[in-house]
Amino acid sequence: MGAVLMGAVLMGGSLDSREGRFVMFPKRDLRKTSELGVVHPDAAGIDVHSEFHFVAVPTGRDAEPVRRFGAFTEDLERLADWLQTCGVRSVAMESTGVYWIPLFELLERRGFQVILVDPRKLKSVPGRKSDVQDCQWLQQLHTFGLLAAAFRPDEPICVLRAYLRQRALLVEQGAQHIQHMQKSLTQMNLKLDRVLSDITGVTGMLIIDAILSGERNPLKLAALRNERCHHDEATIAKALVGTWRVEHLFTLKQSRELYRTMQRLVAECDARIEEHLQSLADRPVPPTGHDLPPARKKPHRKGRVAFDAQPLLEHKVGVDLTRIDGIDTNTALTVLGEIGLDMSRWPTEKHFASWLALCPDNRESAGRRQSVRTRPSSNRAATALRMAAQGLHRSQTALGAYLRRMKAALGAPKAITATARKLALMIYRALKHGLQYVDPGQDWYERQYQDRLLKSLTRKALKLGYQLTPTPPTPS
Repeated sequence: MGAVLMGAVLMGGSLDSREGRFVMFPKRDLRKTSELGVVHPDAAGIDVHSEFHFVAVPTGRDAEPVRRFGAFTEDLERLADWLQTCGVRSVAMESTGVYWIPLFELLERRGFQVILVDPRKLKSVPGRKSDVQDCQWLQQLHTFGLLAAAFRPDEPICVLRAYLRQRALLVEQGAQHIQHMQKSLTQMNLKLDRVLSDITGVTGMLIIDAILSGERNPLKLAALRNERCHHDEATIAKALVGTWRVEHLFTLKQSRELYRTMQRLVAECDARIEEHLQSLADRPVPPTGHDLPPARKKPHRKGRVAFDAQPLLEHKVGVDLTRIDGIDTNTALTVLGEIGLDMSRWPTEKHFASWLALCPDNRESAGRRQSVRTRPSSNRAATALRMAAQGLHRSQTALGAYLRRMKAALGAPKAITATARKLALMIYRALKHGLQYVDPGQDWYERQYQDRLLKSLTRKALKLGYQLTPTPPTPS
């Protein structure tokens, strides 16, 4: 409906409020439209494709206001030259796959103001869908300031984000090769995953290396057990009796090599991430006015970056985000790589939670709320915050108590989303106002919740004409 209304207005139509229908007027110049004001008079629209791009400039700037350009670099240079010749200053383009990235970066280098638009939020006039009309529609909407730019962080954060996303991809591929090793072991009836919590730990890799080196004696293999293993050598030896088929040993060897290759590439990513973080400018740490309690030491988790990122992040961010319960260095890096350090992009913390899709939907129709479910989103920052919230189930902190109370009332999925929203608000306040988080404790949260519950019950009792009277505690 919104696209139809906007199409009618831009095409010279008006809404008859008495009859609730559109009244079409004769076609006229869009620049003389009184209903909408021109915001970007020197605007262009680009419909992005993999092999070519359609570009539209304002009417009168060129004898051919819509042109098609190829996707090679020399074609992109000609596209930028043509836009400068036409006096274009601002460009709107679709975020189609990754095909927009070379053109976006080139236009930014040439001094254009470029906004990226989600193609799912673009609605053309029904019945008029073509590549030429798409770029013209983009140009018209951008002229009147009707397009919202998709979020894109600053250039240094974009570089950090690229490294972090590549690292996450390598970690995911490494996990797949671990599954391949487990499959090969299972096919040989070697129950190594039953007696070891992690087959890629010290004991697991020593045993796998010995197997691939030709060792078949289960007692000698079990003797490689690390002293911290829960199972004894006899149990491990029992799990290492199987069938040594050649084809399964071959697949086990290749999976091991691929896993170690992924680990080596992850280490290279860690080195590049550390180098790039050190190149960022430091942010001053705001004074707190009082001494902060020492940060709680968090358990080491497998998969963390290879360097000590906590002090480096504190200097670059200005606050220690790892003080927030559930946020470790990997989570902090992931979130910062996706959102950056400039919180002025979101006017309030509610806007930030909405952008992360961590709040209820507010779509209404005929005065009724259509849905209160959170919007589906593939936001990596929101995913990282949900994972951080999920790790607070047994935490003896205020956030852990909140998660458990919400889980009892709403169920685990909604409780994790609600706790992830709280984590997002804490990160927003820390980055925008420099506020350091201090855990008030589980007991404090329980007392606050009991006080709120008591006040609510007192109000309800007064409305019904009753009064609550406390009873003295019974002696034990």
